[in-house]
Amino acid sequence: MEADGPRAVAERVAGAPPAERVAVVDRRFRGHRHALRLALTDPRFDAGAVPGALAVQAAARPALSRALHELAGGADAAAPAAGGPAAPQGGAPTATVADGDVLADVLAGELGRQGAEPYRPELGVLVARVARGPQEEAAAAEAVAGVDEEAVRLRSAVKSRDGFFTTHCISPYSRYIARWCARRGLTPNQVTTASLLVALIAAGCAATGTRGGYVAAGVLLLASFVLDCTDGQLARYSLQYSTLGAWLDATFDRAKEYAYYAGLALGAARGGHDDVWALALGAMVLQTCRHVVDFAFNEANHDAAANTSPTAALSGRLDSVGWTVWVRRMIVLPIGERWFLIAVLTAATTPRVTFVVLLIGCALAACYTTAGRVLRSLTRKARRTDRAAQALADLADSGPLAEAVARVAAPLARRLPAFAPPLLAAIGAGALTATAALATRGTWWVVAAAVLYVVTSAIAVARPLKGALDWLVPPFFRAGEYGAVLALAAVSEVNGALPAAFGLVAAVAYHHYDTVYRIRGGTGAPPRALVRAAGGHEGRALLVAVLSAVLVTGSRHDGFTAALTVLAAVLALLVLTESIRFWVSSGAPAVHDESGEPA
Repeated sequence: MEADGPRAVAERVAGAPPAERVAVVDRRFRGHRHALRLALTDPRFDAGAVPGALAVQAAARPALSRALHELAGGADAAAPAAGGPAAPQGGAPTATVADGDVLADVLAGELGRQGAEPYRPELGVLVARVARGPQEEAAAAEAVAGVDEEAVRLRSAVKSRDGFFTTHCISPYSRYIARWCARRGLTPNQVTTASLLVALIAAGCAATGTRGGYVAAGVLLLASFVLDCTDGQLARYSLQYSTLGAWLDATFDRAKEYAYYAGLALGAARGGHDDVWALALGAMVLQTCRHVVDFAFNEANHDAAANTSPTAALSGRLDSVGWTVWVRRMIVLPIGERWFLIAVLTAATTPRVTFVVLLIGCALAACYTTAGRVLRSLTRKARRTDRAAQALADLADSGPLAEAVARVAAPLARRLPAFAPPLLAAIGAGALTATAALATRGTWWVVAAAVLYVVTSAIAVARPLKGALDWLVPPFFRAGEYGAVLALAAVSEVNGALPAAFGLVAAVAYHHYDTVYRIRGGTGAPPRALVRAAGGHEGRALLVAVLSAVLVTGSRHDGFTAALTVLAAVLALLVLTESIRFWVSSGAPAVHDESGEPA
């Protein structure tokens, strides 16, 4: 709707339903449609602006109303598009619109001063300007005609920082698939779901245990990855970001990969009578711990003050040498390179060879990334914030046992040196995992090690995690819990224990990934009631240790498998129910991962 004068604009804005987005666009705006689309329709931001245009979502509507009130004092006739209700009787306006000013730009500045800074997209060669006369209008039209808008839109659909395989082998054509999907009205969530279904079919093919099944599985896994790239490119191409979409994209990636591991393990058992469930579970444990290292380090340094280090400076200098960028991105074995490796090895070799190579590659990548981050942390002069400490505490996933011990041990924890939290976490996790792997099956020594793990874990989190290396605490906890489950199932020699343990770790890993994505989305960790009901990492580790000691004896071997299966089912039902409820119904902001971090 058009409006001349500030009062008319204010009336139009006030008449719009409070929950709807409103936009102010100068009628003299000249530019590309995609420039307007970037500013006016991106759901991730409360406000967006380009020269001559401003869009505001419901959360920023109060700030817009205040800005209009402040601008209403003297510019009713100043600009072709101006607006705002009159200033209060007897008061002077704090801001005005002078002759020639563009109201949308003035409003954008006012929003910034009120703390609601509009998002200003990088336009690159796209044109967005206000033409003040025939000469400027002709120049703008010439600039618009000189740019291939569709080519720019296709390029911007590709993530700016991605792996070598994805950038050079997938994105050159997947962007066109994304455009094809957009023109047929498909949504990113539909493409994400299709990617999941293709990956599950690939897992089913791998589970046949035949060479033809393995070849089909490798091809379908790569097809699933193409669709996995396409859903994000479709979201960027059509600006269809959503909270549900971010959750589906993140969790389905993990579900696809780990389901494929299970399919390979089933295929090995069926086709070659080879039990590789321990390798499959080991690959899942290692990959999940790698991700926790990434997430914990990033959260610990998300808003750290004085965030500098010689190691980071060296990394920045290496980025200026083109080939080193790609080498370092490939070394960390991101999702594209990792899935390509898995697909090729599946088609050409056996599941055992696939898992062994994958474990070696992921272990080397984990050592490389973790060592670099430790060096950065030790050489960085920074103060961690309360927000970072809370994020690490949430990622720790401490349950009621750790909470109770931490309350008693808090005075002791405050007197310990700065390196104590990660050291205690490493000692507890290492003792538990080593005892589970080396002790006689069914021994109560594992229970004693689990009790020690509870105590060390509690002391590690009894004070705020603000130390230079405190981001290592959550990864050590993951390694301790997952490693203990893997070791106890492997040494039990109980039929079906390892597949049941795989299911249990998958359920718990989902809970930990869900925590990460909630924190990254700005909505905070899952409710404490859910964490306590799930037992916390230390409670689950102690429970599995007790089950092993009680059930892996005499003639009651099958009870251990049944107990792990029931525990996995209960935890999966608990965390999935709450997670789905939250992501489907929450008011969390629409997010999309543009970090380019290895997945």
